[in-house]
Amino acid sequence: MGLAEYMLLAASSLFFIVDPFATIPAFLAMTPTDTPEARIRMARLACCVMAGVLIVFAAAGKIIFKVLGITMPAFQLAASIVLLLVALDMLRAQRSRVQETAEEKAAGVEKTDIAITPLAIPMLAGPGAISTAILLHQQATNEAQRIGLYFCIALVSLASYLILRLSARGARWLNPIAMNITVRIMGLLLAAVAIQFMLNAAKDLKWFATAVS
Repeated sequence: MGLAEYMLLAASSLFFIVDPFATIPAFLAMTPTDTPEARIRMARLACCVMAGVLIVFAAAGKIIFKVLGITMPAFQLAASIVLLLVALDMLRAQRSRVQETAEEKAAGVEKTDIAITPLAIPMLAGPGAISTAILLHQQATNEAQRIGLYFCIALVSLASYLILRLSARGARWLNPIAMNITVRIMGLLLAAVAIQFMLNAAKDLKWFATAVS
């Protein structure tokens, strides 16, 4: 896979799983008394934290596997299941409990500043996004692709910030029907990514079994 193809896969996969559009209703519901400026500040901090978390986990994924004794095919399979669960909820145009729970949303309403939790973690940088970042880092075959992945994480974080920034004044520009259609399309594409990860895991497991035997 060339650098351009890899970066396209990385950027699209991360954007689909982070899904900033689906975060907007919860973001606005958790900041009912905040000014647009305060919302923008929280969105900026949340997206910076998201970028940091994803980059750290992407870079340290191999060390984490080694410490815990986890093989890459096993993680690929587990991560693909997580992504598929999120994708199926997106196809139903609803926010997945893998990304946020009702309890986390309720706790966010009571917080004076939701930037780090629950907005950055786990709503933006949830298990699905972290798993995707680690998988993409493992798939990188050279240093250029790894740097490209970090760039894609920063790009997705910037895009997420711009989307949340636009919604800070009440998201009057959002059409619910158009947003639901967009979420469903993104869910379908994310499901395809999850299935591809499953196929990759099955291929690696077959190779691993052959090598062990």
